[in-house]
Amino acid sequence: MAKFNIISQFLKDISFESPNVPELFFKQDNGQAKLEINIDIQIKGAENNLFMVDLITKVHSKLENGEKSIFLIESTYSGLVQMEEEKDEEKKKRTLLIDVPTLLFPSVRALITRLTSESGFPTFAMQPVDFAALYEQKQSK
Repeated sequence: MAKFNIISQFLKDISFESPNVPELFFKQDNGQAKLEINIDIQIKGAENNLFMVDLITKVHSKLENGEKSIFLIESTYSGLVQMEEEKDEEKKKRTLLIDVPTLLFPSVRALITRLTSESGFPTFAMQPVDFAALYEQKQSK
């Protein structure tokens, strides 16, 4: 792992949509809900070994029959990272795509938990994400 310091972390963008409310609240039997979770990481490099790491998360809950959306949350949570000079590109890449997102994720998880708890729907707490496994999965493609 390359040595780095998160200078700041912040919410860059967030969206919560529940297009079928109040209709969903009025029906007694809406069927089962299913969740789709997508996570992406984007890195923007700058001068002086400064990097912006964006953890982009999309959580879409919809009815199993796929007809109606329950809620859709999209967020971009970012970290401004200062990294020490690192010659090993693979080490640098792993740090920015695994280590930094691992530190940013708890804030994203808390935001999504809070949004769903305020939505009127059952609270959803995301499971921890293994960013190393995600990285390996993307490398093998």
